[in-house]
Amino acid sequence: MAVYNVPALAKLIDKFESLPGIGSKTAQRLAYHVLNMSKEQAYDFASAVTDAHDKIKYCAICCNFSDEELCPVCRDKQRDKTVICVVESPRDAIAMESTREFEGTYHVLHGAISPLNNIGPDELYIKELLARLNDGTVTEVIMATNPTVEGDATAMYISRLLKPLGIKTTRLAYGIPVGGDLEYTDEVTLSRALEGRSEL
Repeated sequence: MAVYNVPALAKLIDKFESLPGIGSKTAQRLAYHVLNMSKEQAYDFASAVTDAHDKIKYCAICCNFSDEELCPVCRDKQRDKTVICVVESPRDAIAMESTREFEGTYHVLHGAISPLNNIGPDELYIKELLARLNDGTVTEVIMATNPTVEGDATAMYISRLLKPLGIKTTRLAYGIPVGGDLEYTDEVTLSRALEGRSEL
């Protein structure tokens, strides 16, 4: 019995499945959805992917994604240039922006130190961060790396580099999520919440 196989469709499914968080069933659904688009919609979809690849680059100051030399945050004269929030990825900067509380600037490392994955300090945008601190404008660096072994190691490594410069280095507080129950909170989160407690 012949096996039903359309190479172009199989390749499309394979490409979708290579994306993070996409399993084989979801990849098939997405591929069939693309095939059901009009030719104009399909070309528009493909054009959005290639345009993003061609036009988006790293901001010359903070290394976040931008379609110009400087990203919107670095171009904004109202932002507090004395405070830099260091994050692992552009998605983390977007998460911080969604709070509408942070008025400083960002620096995107594009990863975290992870010896198991052969990612050392030289693979991250740490040198670019240090270059930003030369003119004496920055008074505080907030380490907002993820609360993981790699994120903690990265924060510690950078804080050691900043100590001789006399720049205040802080770390995001860890704790219990709003609406969470203590009984379901793990021991590490509870202990960090205790350490980071504040006066009422």
